[in-house]
Amino acid sequence: MQANSRKNKKPKVLFVTSEIHPLIKTGGLADVSAALPVALRAIGVDVRVLVPGYPKILSVIKNKRKLARIIDIPGHGEVNLLSAKIPGSDVPIIIIDYPAFYERTGGPYSDKSGLDWPDNALRFGLLSRIAAILGSEKNPLAWKPDIVHCNDWQTGLAPAYLHFAKGTKAATVMTVHNLAYQGIFPPEVFPQLNLPEESFDMHGVEYYGNISFLKAGLYYADHLTTVSLTYAKEIQSEALGFGLQGLLAERSTQLTGILNGVDAEHWNPACDTHLATTYSPTRLNGKKTNKQALQQQLNLPVSADIPLFGVVSRITHQKGLDLLLEILPSIVREPAQIILLGTGELELEQAFLLLGEQYPNHFRAVIGFDEGLSHQVEAGADMFLMPSRFEPCGLNQMYSMLYGTPPIVTPTGGLADTVVDLTPTSLKDGSATGFMLQSFTAANLLQTVKRAIDAYHDKKTWRKLQLNGMHRDFGWTKSAETYLSLYSSLIQK
Repeated sequence: MQANSRKNKKPKVLFVTSEIHPLIKTGGLADVSAALPVALRAIGVDVRVLVPGYPKILSVIKNKRKLARIIDIPGHGEVNLLSAKIPGSDVPIIIIDYPAFYERTGGPYSDKSGLDWPDNALRFGLLSRIAAILGSEKNPLAWKPDIVHCNDWQTGLAPAYLHFAKGTKAATVMTVHNLAYQGIFPPEVFPQLNLPEESFDMHGVEYYGNISFLKAGLYYADHLTTVSLTYAKEIQSEALGFGLQGLLAERSTQLTGILNGVDAEHWNPACDTHLATTYSPTRLNGKKTNKQALQQQLNLPVSADIPLFGVVSRITHQKGLDLLLEILPSIVREPAQIILLGTGELELEQAFLLLGEQYPNHFRAVIGFDEGLSHQVEAGADMFLMPSRFEPCGLNQMYSMLYGTPPIVTPTGGLADTVVDLTPTSLKDGSATGFMLQSFTAANLLQTVKRAIDAYHDKKTWRKLQLNGMHRDFGWTKSAETYLSLYSSLIQK
């Protein structure tokens, strides 16, 4: 009877993250950190989110109360924990109130000039340390998690701290959102992290003489997950393993790919308040209104017939935007229009701005992040360009399909798992949702773009392609249930 009770028990999960939408965001991790806990609570999981107390979080969240005080962390003095609810949801949030580390102007990882905070190892070492304390017998709270779910390198030391903790402790899950970012620091900071000396080893946190937060998580966590099935396989290869492929291959039986979902309330053209007009599969003409509004807003010639391509992305080599840069003059001569929104590598940003001056009637580059405009591009564009070299999961290709904006993608990671290339067969069976490059070259990207333009001018084919994507289910429920199954299996062990 006791065993059955344990088996049917809904787990208590501490979800540890360095960013969460709408409070603090630099990328997709923030979106996942906001949506997955909500989906988990909807199926009965008692999940609470642990985040650093950045100024943006402390200023936005109201009705905070002091939850606990931790005084026995070497080198840190007193650390306070605050309790509140994430705005717009019933998900409890635990905030680490430690002004010396987190109360700074700038971003969560860097200052106003874009330079990394020099003490990031200690800042996120503390985040990991607090997560481990809450998952151990030292937890000062009445609430005791069964699982500590860590996300990316900023939380990677938590499984290491818990591994060496004495007594009863929570199981650990480490999710890799992007293996390219590993949190590598010089060995000089190791003594300040208060890990056992034996952990500074190739079978531990050491990585080519340095410390790797992400490697620590991958080595010590009880189970590993990535954000798509294909990416889980790709990171075990040299091409996308970033030096960690051997460790990941060794742990392949404890590695699971679980596709990210989409926040259907936040990304839904039928109720999106950012749009000029809402629309749906049965009211698709509203998309034309959004296209016109977007063209007017960005001072492009208004035309319903010229295909409009959208790009919302970090402007980086990873995202394949150097290929777009190479072929953009050829695309606009089709003719076509392109709108690019994002920030990233300065050299690429400047090159795109220059092209905007050369092709004022066909191309517009908006450098920066604008949440509202990102929704408007998804709704107003006819097609979405996403030629990533690698893409752990990707969210914009899913947003695009839901907004009736067929994506053009490379067959990697979550893009391969979510987009179905338009072929006679996939069009006939109703599975086609976009366009897939056959090879990662500028020539093939241009060829695929031209194939998409041809399909765009076939109104019957285009409407079917749009509707196929809009009817896809990219919600979080299935993924949340997979995480619940994983949590439950770890508790049993």
